[in-house]
Amino acid sequence: MLDVQTAPAAPTVVRRLDYRPPDWLVPEIALDFVLDSLKTRVRARLDVRRNGQHNRPLTLDGDGLTPESVMVDGRVLEASEWRLENGDLVIELPGDAHLVETEVRIAPEMNTQLMGLYASGGLLCTQCEAEGFRRITFFPDRPDVLTRYSVRMEADKARYPVLLANGDPVAAGDLADGRHWAEWKDPFPKPCYLFALVAGDLVANRDSFTTMSGRKVDLGIWVRKADLPKTDHAMTALKLSMAWDEKAYGREYDLDVFNIVAVADFNFGAMENKGLNIFNSRYILADPDTATDADYDAIAGVVAHEYFHNWSGNRVTCRDWFQLSLKEGFTVFRDQSFTADQGSAAVKRIEDVRVLRAAQFPEDAGPLAHPVRPDSYMEISNFYTATVYNKGAELIRMMAVMLGAERFRKGADLYFERHDGEAATCEDFVTAMEDGGEIDLAQFRRWYEQAGTPRVRATLSHNGTTARLLLEQSVPPTPGQIDKLPMVVPLRIRLFGEKSTGPLGGERLILLDTAEQVVTFEGIAERPVLSINRGFSAPVIVETNRTPADLAFLSAHDDDPFARYEAMQQLMLDTLVAAVAGSAADHAPVIAAVRNTLTDPSLDKAFVAEAVLLPSESFIGDHMLVVDPEAIHRAREALRSELGVALEKEWRAAYAATQANRFEYSPEAKGARRLRSVALGYIAASGAGDAGDLAFAQFEGADNMTDRQGAFTTLANGDSTLRAKAIEGFYMRYRDNALVLDKWFTTQALSTRDDTVDQVIALSKHADFTLANPNRVRALAGAFTVNQRAFHAADGRGYAYLADTIIALDKLNPQTAAKLVPPLGRWRRFGEERAARMRAQLQRIVDTPELSRDVFEQASKSLA
Repeated sequence: MLDVQTAPAAPTVVRRLDYRPPDWLVPEIALDFVLDSLKTRVRARLDVRRNGQHNRPLTLDGDGLTPESVMVDGRVLEASEWRLENGDLVIELPGDAHLVETEVRIAPEMNTQLMGLYASGGLLCTQCEAEGFRRITFFPDRPDVLTRYSVRMEADKARYPVLLANGDPVAAGDLADGRHWAEWKDPFPKPCYLFALVAGDLVANRDSFTTMSGRKVDLGIWVRKADLPKTDHAMTALKLSMAWDEKAYGREYDLDVFNIVAVADFNFGAMENKGLNIFNSRYILADPDTATDADYDAIAGVVAHEYFHNWSGNRVTCRDWFQLSLKEGFTVFRDQSFTADQGSAAVKRIEDVRVLRAAQFPEDAGPLAHPVRPDSYMEISNFYTATVYNKGAELIRMMAVMLGAERFRKGADLYFERHDGEAATCEDFVTAMEDGGEIDLAQFRRWYEQAGTPRVRATLSHNGTTARLLLEQSVPPTPGQIDKLPMVVPLRIRLFGEKSTGPLGGERLILLDTAEQVVTFEGIAERPVLSINRGFSAPVIVETNRTPADLAFLSAHDDDPFARYEAMQQLMLDTLVAAVAGSAADHAPVIAAVRNTLTDPSLDKAFVAEAVLLPSESFIGDHMLVVDPEAIHRAREALRSELGVALEKEWRAAYAATQANRFEYSPEAKGARRLRSVALGYIAASGAGDAGDLAFAQFEGADNMTDRQGAFTTLANGDSTLRAKAIEGFYMRYRDNALVLDKWFTTQALSTRDDTVDQVIALSKHADFTLANPNRVRALAGAFTVNQRAFHAADGRGYAYLADTIIALDKLNPQTAAKLVPPLGRWRRFGEERAARMRAQLQRIVDTPELSRDVFEQASKSLA
């Protein structure tokens, strides 16, 4: 046969029901790298074994590779004995076991997709999830092929003095001509998406951890020398995570070393490669001057998430990519639980639900809606979504609520015991929970199968000493799923007495599993007020017949912190939606409720800061049939202004009371700084003449980034004469720090000012803006799409800017470009003129020649 590279195939649809076990397995692989940024040689030696009774050839996935040699069992094959089909290496092999060897050359410096082996800031590093390993060497690139890896690396010692890979180090040495080598071996079989390699000039923050069985594990966080002082927080988080996983799940780390490397150019937050986690530097580097409290928290959460993957993702991995939530949903739940245990569980739950509502609920309501376990895809990278991650975590949480802590732990233990060393499915996890928790989850499985956010209507009535709660559920139609079956919705419920202000009986867990259900409460002598979905026990939209007075009551008296917060938010939301619809806006109940919360000394300041914030403009829009960005903005700003004026004394008192003499990273100090920024924002909203001076004094005098960022945000949103000075000052101070400069771009992209579109377009031409770095793209273009009013400017310039960015970025990094498409896909929610402009930009994207399948899938589905 001839060595002919066939033309790329049109985008094909991969379907879950078409899954077939791999034709060939690869129990062992030995990789030999001669590393260079422009020309890296990769030799691979694969021990291949036929899987089952069939005569299909060996097919090794490849992307952009051309073999320089192909050997089978020590013999070099002729060109007629192998072929390339759509980039894949195909070899007809007799028998059941062979040794296959290939050699390819790749150019990391030219790899702008940042998938496979690429260059970043002088480093060579890898990203292989989901299908990046095929850009390094020929291999069956699928998660159910589990392989033991041996890796040898050779490189110029001056340029790449550190050579890291998965597993444990085996040997190292020097060569002639200033070169050196290192060998690593991972004793645990793993899918190729977990392969990792890093070479570069790095230094390590070194520490150790002693496991519960007494084993010492050497820890290293590898960074550029200048960044070393910013790694202590990440190291602390790592050690806390290791101890927490032992206590909460009984999971002990299994290698002798655990390394983390921070890189500047990365498509994701981090990657859980076995023993060698590779991180976006924004989730490793922190000090008080450059990182906000939110950054510190995110670092701890992401470090925990990637470490927890060692068991929920690595030791037990996914059978196929449709099972992605098996590892990601479970691990998000685990990292959320860890973070809740480190500080305020109530505030953590509020933050997680806010993210879910901002990212996942709109996804569920749009053209890209898909089940937690998808049925099909064109490009798997498009399914690293809030549905798979965040809603997937909520499914685990619902099971934990229904089972209780003890039975949930039994189910988790059973899952790990059954599937250690295997490629498992979501069904395997649910079955383990059933068996370990002794519960029937047959109907619950619909959460994995049906897309869409269920809606629950709760109507409470009271007659004599009996309260009657009517619960009705529905699941809206989504693309490809018109008719939905009832879900199992676990609702934590409690009644409170309107007069007594106390609870009327204990909390009840109601499993709503039919379209309609009635729950009765006896012995209720006074008018009850309903507290429902406490702790956000189910990811649903709840509608009730509660009055504004009921919501205000709950915001003051509910004993569940999340429900208390939720009541305040619902009161604000109802007021704002009515105002947008043209009703007379009665702000008095909101003002009274905010005053009550703000002045309650028993409340945690972090909780107060969250509770008194108005719902975002996007969240308000999600509750309207047709989104009117300008009307929403006017209504929200009017309420903010009135809250600022009416409570100016209280805001100033809160602001003064939260000023610290020095930076401290603790739950209490974080809460104080959060409330201080919120109070400053409301003082500015009041129109106070000294607001600009107050903000600028905080901006200049802050000893930490949280306070400085809070003041900078207030100035960037306003019209103070000091605004331009703050923008210039922030830039000059941090222009050499890429991560902080991202904040400078983001703050301006999120500005509520009338000229934000102009500013964003100007910033896209700034000397420090680049499409080559995903963080910088997300900082400007990604943040801009969250700014509902600016992005949806009536003239459509925001849409055109985003489409321009997507088209240009697609040529460099399709994965990052595709992540920018969904905001345009929400055109159905907006008025006719805006919808037409959004559709036109989507069509322009789809019509672009040589468009990647990543972007094509997102844009074409958004248009459908």
